Amino acid sequence: MTFAWLARRSLFVLYTMLVVSIVVFAITQILPADAAVTLLGENATPAALAAIRARLHLNDPAWLQYWHWLSTLLQGDFGTSMRTGQPVGPAMFLALSRSLLLALCVIALMLVIALPLGVLAALRRGGPIDLLAGLLSYLGVSLPEFVTGTVLLILFADRLHWLPATGYVPLTDDLAEGLRHLALPVMTVSLILIAHVSRMTRSEMIDVLQSDYIRAARLKGLSASEVLFRHALRNALLPVITIAALDIGYVLGGIIVVEEIFALPGIGRALIVAIETRDLPAIQAGALIMAGTYALANFAADIAYALLDKRIRYD
Repeated sequence: MTFAWLARRSLFVLYTMLVVSIVVFAITQILPADAAVTLLGENATPAALAAIRARLHLNDPAWLQYWHWLSTLLQGDFGTSMRTGQPVGPAMFLALSRSLLLALCVIALMLVIALPLGVLAALRRGGPIDLLAGLLSYLGVSLPEFVTGTVLLILFADRLHWLPATGYVPLTDDLAEGLRHLALPVMTVSLILIAHVSRMTRSEMIDVLQSDYIRAARLKGLSASEVLFRHALRNALLPVITIAALDIGYVLGGIIVVEEIFALPGIGRALIVAIETRDLPAIQAGALIMAGTYALANFAADIAYALLDKRIRYD
């Protein structure tokens, strides 16, 4: 991994974001909504509508409108919400921080459960742990988020009253209560990730444990733990990293559904509200921020690849 590769990969991320910005802007242009009417209401006078269209450059050609939007975006200004009249950027990044907290908890839970479960299933093929991992995989893949979330909500919030059904409490205000409010959304999103990653880890571990270099390591007299952690697991993790990076897209998509179910004020729910109210600046900002998060996650996966396997060189 060289500085030149990092520079090229960073430029590719910027290029991706430029293309995404064009697509997002184009989609918002064809939405059945008049920005001037949305801002002033249907009872606004023609003179007032004409004035707001001139101020927002709505009468300009589409390419010029895009340039005005992009130039302000590059200055860190995501525009003003048509619904609240407040700057979109701070509100969207605050919502993003809540979604990222949820995503980090999901990934942490996935790593704590999925990797050990996949390794144990590979080491004990055909045993109870392997059967449990297989059952969990089938359940996780077959159940969509809204079904899993509804079942968990009925079980833990409505019947057992162990966890709150909806809402959000910042961890800085009350750590215990904040974690209780995050518990159901985290379990809902992480179920399919645990199923997916544990199955992939099992499959890769079985292939690696049957390879020639693992047999050679055992013949050298290395201990079982050293063979497992130093040689087998490290190489088995490479495809898992790819799957985990691709699953970031699922996490972002799943978060939108889960945040709506549990009334979690993250970026997914903010984007849904923006779409329902035809808040074009909020839609543009939310979609662009989510796309940027996904692009950076894939960039981080490439770096992790190079750090884990010294044979990989990005030249």
